[in-house]
Amino acid sequence: MTKKFLNKQAKLLSVLAKVAPGTDLRHGINHIVSARTGALIVIGDTTHVMGIINGGFELNCDFIPQKLYELAKMDGAIILDEEVKKILLANVHLVPDPSLPTSETGMRHRTAERVARQTKALVISISQKRDTVSLYLDDIKYALQDITVVLSKANQAMQTLEKYKSRLDQVSENLSALEFEDLVVLVDALTVIQRAEMVKRVAAEIRHYITELGTDGRLINMQLEELVGSVSQDTLMVLKDYLPDSLEVKEAQDQLKKLTADELLELDNIARAIGFQSSVNLLDKSVHPRGYRLLSHIPRLPNKVIAKIVERFGSLQAVIHASVGALDEVEGVGEVRARAIQDGLRRLKEHNLLERYS
Repeated sequence: MTKKFLNKQAKLLSVLAKVAPGTDLRHGINHIVSARTGALIVIGDTTHVMGIINGGFELNCDFIPQKLYELAKMDGAIILDEEVKKILLANVHLVPDPSLPTSETGMRHRTAERVARQTKALVISISQKRDTVSLYLDDIKYALQDITVVLSKANQAMQTLEKYKSRLDQVSENLSALEFEDLVVLVDALTVIQRAEMVKRVAAEIRHYITELGTDGRLINMQLEELVGSVSQDTLMVLKDYLPDSLEVKEAQDQLKKLTADELLELDNIARAIGFQSSVNLLDKSVHPRGYRLLSHIPRLPNKVIAKIVERFGSLQAVIHASVGALDEVEGVGEVRARAIQDGLRRLKEHNLLERYS
């Protein structure tokens, strides 16, 4: 996924949030759709917008859905402020540059697309006959879908996410067992990173649906947070554990984001993204965790202290075999926390063995 694509997605989400169910703007849009009057709404009183309007009349009144609905009965466009708090102008004629490209055929939609391209403002075109609501922002065009359709897609995506998360949990438990035994090979770590990235991408798709659902997406949002709440943090810790010294974590994360869905299926691509040579044998290359991930699973152990411990001992095995006295010497640990670290690692190992062989 390129940076341009990610920026476009972020813009789209911000637009969807403005027109999501539960907002006053969406209430007004729904009234217009139900009445089949159609409308052209421009959000933003920028210099570019004001430079292409002609006629109409100034209102500068507070925005309420009913006013928007009544004003939409006139043929001209309606201009709202950026925060959708004020109705600035109504029944205005928009005169965008006719040379700007457009793929639309209807007059209202052609005007909407050209205005969005020229002014960079959000333009909403509501079809009078087809009950469709189209959003335009710069080069983005998006047709709002029926809420029942979006809800169905969100539920299907949640089912997929649950399967992906279950598989991630399995490979993570396997990695933990191998880490305690110091038997990790590169493919084991890469598999966890791969599955985590897949979970994060499905979760991002669901967040898109949640944004579009607005207040109707609250329950799905709660389910999503419960499923993937710690995935990003765990993935970060895996990268800290296994990245070559030559690569920064942020750079590795950026490289992983650039991988397409098909590229993500190949572990070789993930290995290269996180700094390993393409010639490395994934099945034979032994790797040794620094200890970030398992230490982060110990309750009430701050990340700053974890970093100090890893800096002092260098590897998970060294931490596991360290005495209370040696741990106590690390800045920020102390005797009580040193014993908690030893007990925590022992409980994690026991739990992992039970889960693995039960």
